[in-house]
Amino acid sequence: MEDTEIIKQVLQGDTDSFRLIVERYQVSIIRYVGNMINDNQICEDIAQDVFLTAYKKLSSFDPYYSKFSTWLFVIARNISINVLKKKKPLSMEEVPEKMNIEEPSDELTKSELFKKLDKILNSLPLKQKEAFILAEFEKLPYSKIAEIQGTRIGTVRSRINRAKNNLKSTLLKDFEGYIS
Repeated sequence: MEDTEIIKQVLQGDTDSFRLIVERYQVSIIRYVGNMINDNQICEDIAQDVFLTAYKKLSSFDPYYSKFSTWLFVIARNISINVLKKKKPLSMEEVPEKMNIEEPSDELTKSELFKKLDKILNSLPLKQKEAFILAEFEKLPYSKIAEIQGTRIGTVRSRINRAKNNLKSTLLKDFEGYIS
């Protein structure tokens, strides 16, 4: 069943049909919010807020303006940004300490590496981080990312390129001395 058909049913009083929307997009929204917020304890709560907001504002959705998934990601983006504004940002001094890769089995487990990568990702400027997450983790096309961010495709390309360059330079600094 198409999103627009489900939305029509919900707007006509069949509120139980909204669970189909939740089931369809729940994993993507939780993953996106989790990557934006980097706090697993609250990402499911935020995702619930996204769906609650979408439900309350469903009558304002215009299928001629955008796809429902894009509209939903915009809601997720706005709520995530509001949460991030309340959190203290990491300074570059906090991200990350040099990694010692001489004895990976002793010193660096997979989860430690992922934690360091999360810190590096969270040090990116918000718009770069968001564009990178949507492109690399959510596998969205640049045109859809541009819609979600309310900008042009060229700006999205630039943000993703800058994010990759920032991530690369931070990782290279981290491994400095280990790469010959």
